[in-house]
Amino acid sequence: MSAPRPLEPVPSTPDPRTDQLLRLIRIVERLRAPDGCPWDREQTVESLAPTLIEEAHEFVEAIESGNSRACEEEAGDVLLVVALLCQVAQEDQRFDLESAARGVGDKLIRRHPHVFGDVVVDDAAHAIANWEQIKQAERAARKGDDASALAGVPLAMGAVQRAQRLGAKAMATGFKWADARGAMAKLREELDELEEAFENAGCAADGRAPLPGPERDRVEAELGDVLLAAAQLANYVEADAEAVVRAAARRFEARFRAMENELAGDLRGRSLDELMAAWGRAKIATA
Repeated sequence: MSAPRPLEPVPSTPDPRTDQLLRLIRIVERLRAPDGCPWDREQTVESLAPTLIEEAHEFVEAIESGNSRACEEEAGDVLLVVALLCQVAQEDQRFDLESAARGVGDKLIRRHPHVFGDVVVDDAAHAIANWEQIKQAERAARKGDDASALAGVPLAMGAVQRAQRLGAKAMATGFKWADARGAMAKLREELDELEEAFENAGCAADGRAPLPGPERDRVEAELGDVLLAAAQLANYVEADAEAVVRAAARRFEARFRAMENELAGDLRGRSLDELMAAWGRAKIATA
C-alpha cells in the first residue's frame, strides 16, 4: 500500500472565493487521478446525471427548511457534482469547466442588455420578456434548433414545475389573462369540465372510478387540464407551484401522521366519521 499523498497547496489569490474554487478543482482532479478514488474514476457524464438531480433536490429541501447550515452544505454538494461532471467531460474532450463558465458568462451578458447595454426595462416582467425574446432569436439563428417560444423547458423537469414554466413562457409572448381573476376563472372552467366528464363516466352515480376506455381517458385529460390551470394560476399570484405543492404535501403528511398517532397507528376498519374527526383535530394541532 502506497503512502498517502497530501493535496498540493493551491496558490492564494486576492479573492478567497477563487482560492476555494481552485481548491475544489484540485480535489476533483486528484479524485479522478490514476491513484484517486475508484468510485470517482468509474463515473461518466451520464452516470453522474442522477446524482446532480438528487443533490439539487436536497439543496431545494434545505432551502425550504430555512436551515442556513444545511443550505451551505448542499450548495457545496451541487458544486462538487458540477465540478466532477466538467472534469469527466474534459477528460472525454467534450467540454470543461472553463468553457462552461465562459459560455454562461457570455450568455448572461448577452441576455441582460438592460444591465450590460443601453436597453431600458420598466420592471422584472419586462426584463423576463426581453430575456425570452433574446433566447428565441438565438434559437432561430441556430439551424435546426426549436425556435418556439416554449422551447427550452426540459422534459425531465417535474410535471408541476414544467407546467408553470411553459405557462410563464407563453405569458411572456402576451398570451395571458389581464390579471389573476382570469386565471382563476379558467381554473373554475376546467373544474366544471372535469365534473362533466366525471358524471358522463358514471362516477357520480355509483361512486366508482371509470373503467378503461374513452370515458376514463376524458376524465384523465380533464384532470390534467385542472392541474395545468392550477400551475398557471401560480404564475399570476407570483407563487412557485412546485414549492406550493411540496408544502401542501408536507402538511398532509404531518396531519396524517398525527392522526395515526392519535389512533395508535390502526386506521383500518374505522369509520370515515371517526377518521375525519381525528383528521380535524390533527389539522388544528399542526396548523
